Amino acid sequence: MKNRIREIRESLGLSQTELGERVGAHWQTVHRAETGKVNLTDDKLDIYARALGVSRAALIDNDSARMVTVKGYIQAGMWAETWEWPLEDQYEVPVLDDPALHNFSLHAAETRGPSMNKRYPEGTVLVFTDAMERPEDLVPGKRYLIERERADGLREATVKKLWQDEHGALWLVPESDDPRFQEAIALDGSDGDTIRILGRVKYAVTRE
Repeated sequence: MKNRIREIRESLGLSQTELGERVGAHWQTVHRAETGKVNLTDDKLDIYARALGVSRAALIDNDSARMVTVKGYIQAGMWAETWEWPLEDQYEVPVLDDPALHNFSLHAAETRGPSMNKRYPEGTVLVFTDAMERPEDLVPGKRYLIERERADGLREATVKKLWQDEHGALWLVPESDDPRFQEAIALDGSDGDTIRILGRVKYAVTRE
């Protein structure tokens, strides 16, 4: 995978050895990363990005990037007719062009508020698949973009972690240090709201 690690490292006046010390790796490992001889995972990209003081998106070479449209915001407790912005307010972010996702449409939304702050700080852009996954395909422990619709037609979009209890029931669990957003939600909609899973989170990026 092409990346801009070497370009940014050299612009900062760092040697491969010095960058290796920052990321906890041998200089030869840095060399392999810079030359694309190893496949960098999202976690590895994050480590290099922090070491270089840039966003993950800044490390992605344009030839290795896939542009994804940020369609709106997600925020627990904000009920509206739609969570999507007008077209003129939408923007794009680059993500790795993962061959495993070539058969999927990808979309993105910007997080707001504290309902996910233990995992995603406010302003994080979450990139998610567009597939309406069947319940048997859902994976406990993964995070999903969900939409809740009340009887009055208003909707709330947010991200929750999927959890399965000892009886096999699926729950949507918030990850927040705010007491207002710590109650699990039954996936079957037993609280009276209609719940739709819009997609599974694949990337978390920072807006440029």
